[in-house]
Amino acid sequence: MKEFREKAMHGVFFACAFASIFAVALICVFLFANGLPAMQEIGVFDFLSGAKWKPGNDIYGILPMILGSIYITAGAIIVGVPIGLLTAIFMAFYCPKRLYGVLKPCTELLAGIPSIVYGFFGMVVLVPLISKVAALPVFGRDVSGSSILAASILLGIMILPTIIGVSESALRAVPQSYYEGAVAMGATHERAVFSVMLPAARSGVLAGVVLGIGRAIGETMAVIMVAGNQPRVTGDLFKGIRTMTANIVIEMGYASGLHREALIATGVVLFVFILLINLTFSVLKRRKDA
Repeated sequence: MKEFREKAMHGVFFACAFASIFAVALICVFLFANGLPAMQEIGVFDFLSGAKWKPGNDIYGILPMILGSIYITAGAIIVGVPIGLLTAIFMAFYCPKRLYGVLKPCTELLAGIPSIVYGFFGMVVLVPLISKVAALPVFGRDVSGSSILAASILLGIMILPTIIGVSESALRAVPQSYYEGAVAMGATHERAVFSVMLPAARSGVLAGVVLGIGRAIGETMAVIMVAGNQPRVTGDLFKGIRTMTANIVIEMGYASGLHREALIATGVVLFVFILLINLTFSVLKRRKDA
């Protein structure tokens, strides 16, 4: 009976693993089967490098959306990664137990807040604040506030729980003997933490950063509410822009024919972006482990 149970559980685990792989393969088949023909019809170069998106004129260029996703994701990394990493270090090595009992649930609560709530926060707080800051004599800009900057700050806040949670777990997984050995050799607490414990946990910390990037580049609703949703090529932080995810959500409801296939092709590009990010992480991890 014991051997039968082990074989049965082995079968269950195998079925779960196969279901996960099959789901990913099914998504890949659907995306590429529906998106690649549209790229061929439009022209791969015209589709990826075109600066105009005008479905009414059968002009489909997603360069503004690609740049928009890159700008906003980069901004979220600049805002979220330093804050998240330093918070994780504080919680793992500096935080008093009483404060930790309050801080830990608060960071976990951030992960459970729906995207639409973050979007409302951005609309009510960040967008008007950025509009007022841009109107200061230093900048002298009359803008609505829905911009790259607003989306970057909001996404930076949204990726904090992911980075904090994974990084703290990685830091706590480092053997305590590393810290004790560093202190025994004369290192201060700060030096032991930043020169020994943090480098030892770099693989887990990098995993948290990559998960945060994936969350940022795939976010939709919150970005739609604060980014301005204007398909144009711009690097101005105070101007609105549209991301690939926002482009799909805004237009998929009424799209048909080549327009719909072009939106699916946009999903293919986004999917490839995520694959490249994960592949880069895997390569970096192998090099550092070696």
